[in-house]
Amino acid sequence: MLDALFSSGGLVLLSLLILLVVILTAAIKILPEWERGVILRLGRLSSVKGPGLVVIIPFIDRLIRVSIRVVTLDVPQQRVITLDNVTIEVDAVVFYRVVDPAKSVVAVEDFRRASFFVTQTTLRNVIGQSEMDELLARRERINEKLQVIIDEATEPWGVKVGAVEVRDVRLPDTMQRAMAAQAEAERVKRAKVIHAEGEYQAAQRLAEAAGRMAEQPAALQLRYLQTLTEIAAEKNSTIIFPLPLEYLKGFERLLGEKPK
Repeated sequence: MLDALFSSGGLVLLSLLILLVVILTAAIKILPEWERGVILRLGRLSSVKGPGLVVIIPFIDRLIRVSIRVVTLDVPQQRVITLDNVTIEVDAVVFYRVVDPAKSVVAVEDFRRASFFVTQTTLRNVIGQSEMDELLARRERINEKLQVIIDEATEPWGVKVGAVEVRDVRLPDTMQRAMAAQAEAERVKRAKVIHAEGEYQAAQRLAEAAGRMAEQPAALQLRYLQTLTEIAAEKNSTIIFPLPLEYLKGFERLLGEKPK
């Protein structure tokens, strides 16, 4: 009789121990540093706790874990028509984090999915209101505009958007060829302008040198003799050199002088 009593008592004690372990397991939660726990008590928002050891009331409280780390949202390629009617494909990446865990649970069903669709729609709208040249040359301004709009849309959900980056812009093949031809024409134009500027400066220098030589006729003769010296180094060719009138005038002055 006693053995039966002790055996039934041991069974009851074992059941109580198992029940206690189950209750403690349900009541004690450990949250890491990057998580917060949103506690719903009987379906109503109670508090936000964590990190570390968190104790809740089993079967009454519900703990929802929310990560507050920065999340990278990858937006796949979107086909968009720009303001100047150019069809392009763009993709982007968004960096955001949860700053209010309570709002991220209560205000929206799934803040990750909602943030994705808001980013996708905003990307299409902003690119559609921009010209292709602005998108290629002023991408930082486009990124800032996207960041402001998406941040305003996700703020009621307790989400803070840190940065938005348009990663890649793909143009049609015809547009790429047209831009390449335009760039080549621009380079040819710059080369011609630089060449013309060089000719203009050279002409200015030559005009100044001619003015100096006109002041001193002997300088023209010296220049002429120096040129002959440079050409004479090549002995395998015959050189026909025209005589300038100023040179002949110099000889006339010499021949016209009478000996004393």
